[in-house]
This record gives sequence, C-alpha cells and structure tokens, in this order.
Amino acid sequence: MTHPFRFGVQINRLGRDTWQREVRDIEAMGYAALFLPDHFGPQWDPGMAQAGIAAVTEKLQVGTLVYDVDYRHPVVFAKGAATLQVMSGGRHIFGIGAGWMETDYVEAGMPYDSAGTRISRLGEALEIITSMWHNEHTTFDGSHYQTRDIARAVDFQGQAPPPILIGGGGPRMLRLAGRYADIVGINPKMIEGRVTAETPADSAPERVLEKVRWVREGATAAGRDPDAIEFNSLTFVTAISDNVGGLRQSLAKSSGMTEGQVADCPLFLTGSAQEIRERLVQRREETGISFIVIQGGDRGVLEDFAKEVVEPLTTAS
Repeated sequence: MTHPFRFGVQINRLGRDTWQREVRDIEAMGYAALFLPDHFGPQWDPGMAQAGIAAVTEKLQVGTLVYDVDYRHPVVFAKGAATLQVMSGGRHIFGIGAGWMETDYVEAGMPYDSAGTRISRLGEALEIITSMWHNEHTTFDGSHYQTRDIARAVDFQGQAPPPILIGGGGPRMLRLAGRYADIVGINPKMIEGRVTAETPADSAPERVLEKVRWVREGATAAGRDPDAIEFNSLTFVTAISDNVGGLRQSLAKSSGMTEGQVADCPLFLTGSAQEIRERLVQRREETGISFIVIQGGDRGVLEDFAKEVVEPLTTAS
C-alpha cells in the first residue's frame, strides 16, 4: 500500500500579533498539518497552541512531535486529545513518545528514568488512553499507572478518536509504535538524552530501513496490517538549490556520514527541487515514508518548498 504524500510544518512559537495570519498562510500554502514539540523553555505550550491554531484554520491538522508521556498523566492526555479532536472537527494528530531530553527533566526536577522504564510507562499510558477513547469505563492496574473505573474521556459525538503518532529510534520503541500508532515517526535514537554529533548518523539510509522493519514487526505481532501505517520523517535542514555541495560537505563532516548518505538522509532535504522530489519518491518506494515535516520559521523556505515540492508531489500522488 502506497500512502499519498503529505507535508507538515513544525514550529515552537509564533508571533504574538501575527500568529493567526502565519498559520493561515501555512494552510494556504498547501501544508496538511502544523506540529509543535513538547519541551520546557520559552516555546509555546503545545496543547494551548493547538487549540488556538485549530480555531482560526479550516483544514489544517494540528499535532505534536511529540508529547512526552512523563509530563502529564495519561488520563489528562486522553481527555485533552479527545476534546481537541471534537472541537477541531477531527483535525488533531495525537503525537506521543517516551521522552528523551534530559535537560527538561533536570530543569523541572523530575526523575530521568532509564529508557526501558520510560518506554514501559508509555506502553501503559497508551493502554489507558486508547481504552478511555473507546470504552465507557477503564480500570487499569499497571506498574506505573492505576485507574479505577474512570469514565470515557469525552462523548465523541460521532467523531472518530484522533490518530496516534509515535516517534522513536530504537527497536523496542518502534515495535511499540507498530502496535499502537497510525503514524510512525522514524527518528534517530537519543540514548544520551541530548543531540550529539553522532545522532544524525542513526538516520542514515540503511538505518532507516532497519527502523521501518522494526515497526512492521511490531504491527504484525499485534495482528495489525503494517501496510496501513503511515510513516513520517522530520527534517531539520531544508535547502532548495542547484549548488548544495558545500552544505552537504559540512553536514557530512558534522554528522559522521558520507555526502551520499547526507543526500539520502531524511533529516536533510538538500538539492534542486527536482532532485528533492525524486529522492522523496524513491524513499517512499523503499521505506514507505510519505508524511514529511519541515521546520518553520523561514517564510521564504516554506513558500519555496510548498511551490517546488509540496504542490507537485501532492498533486501527483
């Protein structure tokens, strides 16, 4: 099953007096979704921001890349996401992960548990959240969470629950994503709790194929159709130019990859518009990645990418 191309934008804040125009412009450019990360610091709160963005747009989906399971109780996640799904007319993408940025935990005074513990906690949270979306009452007795006959999150009033997006980089996390997610973000591992010089190399082409295989294994083990999963990638460098040799050389030097790997890495979209389009089509054929999210902040980049890549690929697919 080949999924049609979709494109999104990630932002962490908008202008105080211009945010409504900014998000409407992103929608008008043809982007399908607007995402916010979930970290502390001066960025906007993703839950509040999504509600505001959904209120002033018509078709744009709003989501998170991704909520950290440790920042809110799963009961709170279930109610908040369900409410946003109903209020937005079905335009919410519920993105959630196990958390990775150690400085967030340190600054907030929260324990930074092992990756295995955080992933186990996410698994339990997903059981509670999905049950609260589908069942009248949920009782759960786990190692990390316990609920007692808690009521359904909201009355969806005929609206389907939001699709779940889970991002991850390691085998256990991605197999869990295969079990629960409608959309899976293929990410580099963050085992150090921060981005390092070696992080991008974990998204080299051969690593991406392995990560996709882990997702498909998780889906198959859970009795799900792996072909139904939509695969997502988050790009950090976008440069449409006929002359990107110097940029690729610099990215290769800083990431430990070859220039060829940089050209094929989902973290970087560099080259002429035609080359980028061709690489995205080939990557979709090889890996299934069809939902591409780029960074916001530079209107010129967003406009050029929308015109040269988004419009032709979404029209063709």
